[in-house]
Amino acid sequence: NAEVYEISEQLKSIIKDRPNNKIEYVALRGSISAIGKPLYSVNDKSITGVVQKLTVKDHVVVRTTAGFWSDQERTLQEIYNSVPFSLKNGRNGVEVIEPLTAEILDLDIISDDFKPSAPTIADHIWGFFMGMRQRGIQSTEEMLREGVTITALGELTTSQESPDKLILQPPLNTPFYLTTMSVSSLLRKLDERRRVCRYLCLMFGAIGLVIGGIVIRRYWKDREEQRLSEQLRRSLAESRKERRQRVREKDLREDQICVVCKTNPREIILLPCGHVCLCEDCSDGIESDCPVCRGPIEQKNAAYII
Repeated sequence: NAEVYEISEQLKSIIKDRPNNKIEYVALRGSISAIGKPLYSVNDKSITGVVQKLTVKDHVVVRTTAGFWSDQERTLQEIYNSVPFSLKNGRNGVEVIEPLTAEILDLDIISDDFKPSAPTIADHIWGFFMGMRQRGIQSTEEMLREGVTITALGELTTSQESPDKLILQPPLNTPFYLTTMSVSSLLRKLDERRRVCRYLCLMFGAIGLVIGGIVIRRYWKDREEQRLSEQLRRSLAESRKERRQRVREKDLREDQICVVCKTNPREIILLPCGHVCLCEDCSDGIESDCPVCRGPIEQKNAAYII
């Protein structure tokens, strides 16, 4: 939804008619010109620019957990240098603020040098046992060069120090782009990226639904099995309780009756205190303390009183 304008004198009058002297999202196209002294290339002093990126990477061969050797790279150093610059169209220009925060920042590769390592026999033996061998060092220099025409998408406003000075800065809620592509090419690239993201979201969403359905189905299946198992356990417990009621003696002395229910015979001995004071039915509900001496219960065993 960016507004497209040409860098010209009319741009100042257009922005003065906007609220807060600001256009929230605008697309401008112009050539890069340093404000002051530009940056010089490390490898070619004839090349100047406004943004410079220096990268040093270490290329190694690493043994994986499966025992195979694979190529890997590690970034040892990454340095950014920048100077103030503006987008020019003839005598008119717009200063670009905070270019390193751009989501897309197209840089030209000035040099890409790879220096292979020369390991000795001892290095090979040491690398074999350590599981890592060095292949070499890669040094790369990239620059946003002067004179290159780029498309910039951001927030256009006036400078607080000088109201006649226009600046392009990162917008608050939209992406900031500095690219060598035209506006139409950038829009096509963003549409393709959005389409790929949409397809990936749909695919992972469908996979998530399938996995969620499998998890829910397994949960309900386990819950049903647990319910049936609990129902069977209760049924068997009731059956055992009924059988015990039928075979228990009716005429019992006071010292043979359970101290809890006062009905069934004493059938369980509590350890380590050794009190025989509970029937099997009541022992299921008493787990911590002996009802006679209040001592801790560590074990329960069957007991027979003659």
